[in-house]
Amino acid sequence: MINNKISIIILFFLIVFTGLSCSKSSKENSVKTHKNTIEKKSVSKKVNTKVTETINSKNAVKYLTEYEKKNKETLLVLKTRLGDIKIKLYQDTPLHRANFIFLSKEGYFDTTCFYRVVPGFIIQGGNSENLTTMRYRNKYSNYFIPAEFVAKYKHKYGALAAARDWENNPTKRTTPFEFYIVQDKKGAHHLDGEHTVFGEVISGFSVIDKIANLKAGGDEWPLDDVFMKVKIIK
Repeated sequence: MINNKISIIILFFLIVFTGLSCSKSSKENSVKTHKNTIEKKSVSKKVNTKVTETINSKNAVKYLTEYEKKNKETLLVLKTRLGDIKIKLYQDTPLHRANFIFLSKEGYFDTTCFYRVVPGFIIQGGNSENLTTMRYRNKYSNYFIPAEFVAKYKHKYGALAAARDWENNPTKRTTPFEFYIVQDKKGAHHLDGEHTVFGEVISGFSVIDKIANLKAGGDEWPLDDVFMKVKIIK
């Protein structure tokens, strides 16, 4: 009899613990950066080494400020196996615009994929678990970009925004490599003022929806990778 009571008590606490450990839905979560590992999805590509004096954690703002003056492009296309997404970058978020153009021209994004898909929320890209991606990130010393919040730029459907770390980041500075696109047609306005919105999708919304609705694992990573190739238009 005593053993039965003990078993019931243990079972009760297991059920309570399991319920507490379940997090809120991904739609309610904030967007965080992905931490790289090297155990899977390894793809070998050659790293572009044409830049001799490049951006790093110490000179990031100065470097991007100068880069922005000489690289004025605002239109680009993310080409994927599911179709193309055309994007317009905002001129009044100059550091983020310059950073995206810089990484595109250096070939970084061409080694990455959409690694997180949450239907009714976002698709997130700009990272992968292949060695070449990590070599790029090591080369650029994992620099940061100050937040560039512009009141008129909201997390509407198709908004392009920068991911960031949430711990020990009171100024909401951006990690430069990862971005997300809002897939919720109602927007994701709980993220306004939390992440820098620096562009928007102008065509290819159906592609966003296709990517968002891919079958994914428990980590929200699509079972079939969606790699990207960036083509700068003007």
